[in-house]
Amino acid sequence: MLRQPTIFLPHGGGPCFFMDPPPDDPQRWVGMEAYLRSIPDALPQKPAALLVVSAHWEMPVPTVLSKANPGLLFDYNGFPPHTYRLTFPAPGAPELGQRVRALLGEAGMQTDEDAQRDYDHGVFVPLKVAFPEADVPILQLSLRQGLDPSTHIAIGAALRGLRDDNVLIIGSGLSFHNLGGLGDPRTAEPSRRFDDWLVDTLCGKTAAAREQALAAWSQAPGARICHPREEHLLPLMVAAGAAGEDAGTQAYSGQIWGKSVSAFHFG
Repeated sequence: MLRQPTIFLPHGGGPCFFMDPPPDDPQRWVGMEAYLRSIPDALPQKPAALLVVSAHWEMPVPTVLSKANPGLLFDYNGFPPHTYRLTFPAPGAPELGQRVRALLGEAGMQTDEDAQRDYDHGVFVPLKVAFPEADVPILQLSLRQGLDPSTHIAIGAALRGLRDDNVLIIGSGLSFHNLGGLGDPRTAEPSRRFDDWLVDTLCGKTAAAREQALAAWSQAPGARICHPREEHLLPLMVAAGAAGEDAGTQAYSGQIWGKSVSAFHFG
């Protein structure tokens, strides 16, 4: 069994991949969708399970979704009616959830579980594209409230060994997430500078230097313009923490509304 990589992927905007292309920019989501579809071919083998940290779930302590067969949480607003009828019947992974809780506990972290919640759109939207057969079990893990980057790097580090058991660890967010600035041309240059910083940090530094830089991410060029609130960046910290010594690669580079957006793989 080969070790799985870890991934930080962009999950788009709402149910963007399941709507007609925007008439003013019909190519907006095309490259990102193609990247998501390519993910299975970039893996060493089909994963036994996916461990997904989404930007859209924050809890007081790291919390696993322990439901055996989660439904879909349509946590977006103002989209066409058919996007609230999407299906994605991927099974849950409650046994993996217990192992995740044990590993985090061994690292000195308190944890919890939620047997009622369903997959939010940071999970089902990109994975419905990447794994359309919905035949790989998924365990969703929450962010920890407070959004401390070092804490999330440590969460990833505690879960690193799961990669050797054919578990694919995915951070689902966006490397640019300033909704108020999407249509503002003044945010294009800060987004490019922040994206360049991410590439240099994730692909050009040792693991120790990478983690040190990520812990201080808010000091990067354009950081707070790209992320007024960092919940869409924190899944990257988990993926990077789980990477260990593995170098990062920029697996996708594109733009939405002229703002730079990237995906990164480790290992």
